[in-house]
Amino acid sequence: MRATLVRRTLGNLVPPKIATPSTVAGGSGASMATVVDFYSKLPKGPAVSSVSGIKARYFNGKNASSAPILVTIGTIFFIGYTIDYQMHLKHHKNFHH
Repeated sequence: MRATLVRRTLGNLVPPKIATPSTVAGGSGASMATVVDFYSKLPKGPAVSSVSGIKARYFNGKNASSAPILVTIGTIFFIGYTIDYQMHLKHHKNFHH
């Protein structure tokens, strides 16, 4: 199952029949025209990052910050303490058990 998944995923990256015996052993430039045509249509230059959203805004680039992590930790602590207080700690305010 894993080999099928990899083959299906990578199937679009490699052109079909790129190294058939007739293409490689023929020696003529005409048979390689389809391969050259395929590779000439590929994009050139550095890859463009397509990351967007929170990761692009806070963790990539010149505005990288750890603020979202700290806010998340603080929020979880505040919510957890509030729930703990409401469920258990407010009973200890006047009476000890």
